[in-house]
Amino acid sequence: MSTTPAVAPEQGRPKILTRPILEWALWDWGSAAFNAVATTFVFSVYLTGTDRFAPGDEASVHLTTGMTVAGILIAVLAPITGQRADRRGKGGVWLGWFTGMVVLCCAAMFFVAPDSPLGRSGAMWLGIGLLGLGNVFFEFASVNYNAMLNHLTTKENMGRVSGLGWGAGYVGGIVLLLILYIGLIGPNLFGVPTDNGLTVRVSMVIAAAWFALSAAPVVLRPPKPAVVHTGSDEHESLLDSYRLLWGTVKSLYRDAPQTLFFLIASAVFRDGLAGVFTFGAILAGTAFGFSSGDVLIFAIAANVVAGLATVGFGALDDRFGPKKVIIVSLVAMVASGMGVFLLHDRGPVVFWSLGLVLCVFVGPTQSASRSFLGRMIPKGREGEVYGLYATTGRAVSFLAPAMYGLFLRIGESVTPAGQDFTYWGILGIILILLAGLLLTLPVKAHRAHLDHLGE
Repeated sequence: MSTTPAVAPEQGRPKILTRPILEWALWDWGSAAFNAVATTFVFSVYLTGTDRFAPGDEASVHLTTGMTVAGILIAVLAPITGQRADRRGKGGVWLGWFTGMVVLCCAAMFFVAPDSPLGRSGAMWLGIGLLGLGNVFFEFASVNYNAMLNHLTTKENMGRVSGLGWGAGYVGGIVLLLILYIGLIGPNLFGVPTDNGLTVRVSMVIAAAWFALSAAPVVLRPPKPAVVHTGSDEHESLLDSYRLLWGTVKSLYRDAPQTLFFLIASAVFRDGLAGVFTFGAILAGTAFGFSSGDVLIFAIAANVVAGLATVGFGALDDRFGPKKVIIVSLVAMVASGMGVFLLHDRGPVVFWSLGLVLCVFVGPTQSASRSFLGRMIPKGREGEVYGLYATTGRAVSFLAPAMYGLFLRIGESVTPAGQDFTYWGILGIILILLAGLLLTLPVKAHRAHLDHLGE
């Protein structure tokens, strides 16, 4: 496997549209096959469809259990996979293996059919298992993928590069969703039979191929780390890895507490960002009367808006700093969410307008969070710290569903019988975003650099 050299020194600001950066961003483009198709809009909806695999909401309950187990595995294992790759200089190799496993999980979803020889219950658990494993391997791959950001550009240019990757992911989601909707799920121009869930199952095979082809360039030519820790034991045990991980946490607390504070703050607001997309579609249907087709159209529009905004905000990230982008974005999202809550009785136009405003700031916040952390990491420890980034995010992944459910119960208790109360759920998401904002404000950006560590 060949490697691509790190950023070449040149006069002025390095170029953005170089082959290594475009190949790196192409992985994000392809990742929509899993994020948008498998986990959000297509396969998970198919799996939890009423009475398709289990009666009532039973499939949804089991899927939640499966995702909880997957989240625990990610939280436990993500940091040590990242740091082990760092010490062995094999981030590109591990990215290839983990991406390949995600592709296999997507392709295997073809066999999740109501009339499967496994029976409806067996097929349901097969689907839950594949989705859970896919999430685990996707998060592992993301640790190594995010770590490559530091090998591609300078800290001064990191915001634009990170924004390019996030934006490519959104645009890739738009294109793939349109292909699947027009070709299979909607008008079905491909003419695939609709019985036994075949259109959705074929969609998953297409999604697997989409991700594999998009990821191939960066897997075959991964950017080469400028610094590789030597002396790593190829037979390092898991216990040894956890000892080293604990050493990382202690060193961050001792030498770079601002970075540790940001890891905690970002974990909170990133869970709120996930809640915006996860529960936004549910809220559109329950509180604003969107049909399934309306939800899909809004999803495409949301990805368009988020993708364009993410690329555009990348330049602002580099000019004004990622912390300012995060703060402005979170303030705007809290205000927009409150608008949705207070004006819910005005109908779908409120969700279309303020919902899209929310989507404008989701991508920039995600991208700026990644670039902010990237600016703080010493060379050679990218996977290690991004592994902690993945773990801290998963450690609080219960917040969004818990707060959404809590405010639903509050809304039910104060709303007259027979009237809709589901719009109360957005207050739970707003509260998480606000908490993340308040935790981010004290982080001192000028002291949040780790360049003196490990060098």
